[in-house]
Amino acid sequence: MVERLYSEFDAPIIIYPKKGKTIDLSTFPLEKIKKVNNVEFLSKAIEEIVIVKHEKKWVNAKIYGVDDNFYKMANIKQHIVDGERVKSPKKSIGLIGAGLLDKLQGYIHSDSSFESLILYIPKRNAKLHSMSSPFKTDNILVSGRINYNKEVNDEAILLPFNYVQQLLDLENYSNSIFLSIKEKKYLNNTKEEIQQILGNKFYVTTYLEKNKLIFQTSKSEKLIVFYILLFVFILALFNLISSLTMLFIEKKQNMKWLNVMGLSYVNIKKVFFFQGIFISLKGIIFGFVLGFGLVFAQKMGSFIVLPNSNYQAFPVLLKTVDIAIIFGFVIIFSILASFLTVNFLSKSFNNKMNEK
Repeated sequence: MVERLYSEFDAPIIIYPKKGKTIDLSTFPLEKIKKVNNVEFLSKAIEEIVIVKHEKKWVNAKIYGVDDNFYKMANIKQHIVDGERVKSPKKSIGLIGAGLLDKLQGYIHSDSSFESLILYIPKRNAKLHSMSSPFKTDNILVSGRINYNKEVNDEAILLPFNYVQQLLDLENYSNSIFLSIKEKKYLNNTKEEIQQILGNKFYVTTYLEKNKLIFQTSKSEKLIVFYILLFVFILALFNLISSLTMLFIEKKQNMKWLNVMGLSYVNIKKVFFFQGIFISLKGIIFGFVLGFGLVFAQKMGSFIVLPNSNYQAFPVLLKTVDIAIIFGFVIIFSILASFLTVNFLSKSFNNKMNEK
């Protein structure tokens, strides 16, 4: 889920200039990059931080000037929650993050309606003095709300590339180049090949490197939670130990009679050992039924939602490997706890009987 949220908006490979903020498209080797084997298509992009005004609300935002290839790359149709995309290469009609529109108290009324916003854009090479403003303004329309991840939802406005070029006076320039690839398993090889073509003048990064902390956290989180649950289970084993101890004390007299009737102490130990296993199995069965029930209820009813996600259901997934690992650990620890407890108690009982 984390990869889907952060990989669909962020292109698999992104190219930035090492010096300055812009890439001169007249000298950039676009055709060579397109001919790299694993490159599917290329998208030019311009990013700029702006101030957005709607009625009495003022909010900082980031506009993205993107072309049609970006919308294919970002799977935009699956992420529009209200309204629709209007194809207008030179017009100021775009899409806005769901959280950003909420901050501005704007609203997309229907598929055919627009919300009007005012952009305040820093002037390039502007000289500040008391009689001039460092910003130029322009009116834009947004025709739909998009929902990706919190960062995009709270700050992004997608606008046509040609329009943003003119707005920012960046004719024949862009800030970055987005690349879509055919096979992700060759991601690093493709990155290295592109870096060799571009040399040291550009940064070539992957979506994994751009969101490195998020992906590392998501991968380690599962392991951390597993260790926490394992620690909790070890603490819970003391309930099993105490149950067997109380049962052993309670049945001391019965054990004497069973021994008199011919049952050996080895077999008596087996009775208590299997009693401990039976107690554990009851817990395992109840735990798995409860766990499976919660997972299926979430899949069917989506009663737990992700915060700041426009009511997107918290994702759940059952994996056979996870079930086998948990079941194996529970059984192993239950067997060890039962065996060690019964062995210790039986030795104590035998010593007392021998003293008598």
